[in-house]
Amino acid sequence: MKSRQTPVPSPAPNASPTPDAVDAILEQWRRERPDLDVSPMAPIGRIKRCAALLEQQLESGFSEFGLSLWEFDMLAALRRSGAPYCLSPTALFSMLMVTSGTMTHRLKRLESCGWVQRIPNAQDARSSLVQLTDKGLALIDRAVEVHVENERSMLSAMPADALEQLDAQLAVLLRALEGPAT
Repeated sequence: MKSRQTPVPSPAPNASPTPDAVDAILEQWRRERPDLDVSPMAPIGRIKRCAALLEQQLESGFSEFGLSLWEFDMLAALRRSGAPYCLSPTALFSMLMVTSGTMTHRLKRLESCGWVQRIPNAQDARSSLVQLTDKGLALIDRAVEVHVENERSMLSAMPADALEQLDAQLAVLLRALEGPAT
């Protein structure tokens, strides 16, 4: 799928932004606790609110394929791993930041849909690997194309240079929150 970027006009440099839900919360705190510097609540509140709203829109895009967000994430992790689209359950749950119990339940669901299969691990006879089936591969390949366009649409209100700056700043924050690499 080819993508097209529609130019989005930038707001005037001195234009006052329209207040959002976080502004209302900050104003309430400033009124109730004028002694407290609540400025850290602004970016964190906006990140949390954006994440919740983005997740709703992502879920809406996945519903076209009968997928939930977690199902897409698991199939996408296997697809990104490259042929033969196969990972250990441990690698999957570490990558997706879920517990092994959650992973077991989710794998059963994906298997029952025919999107993944468990195969013997040639390196360790005591374990198995999770592999995309042909049906799962075809599904994730179609879904990821629509997903990328959905994300592009969600970000279209921001000019390209602002998106680059936002991405760079979020990368700094993410590295700080993840802590030093081990």
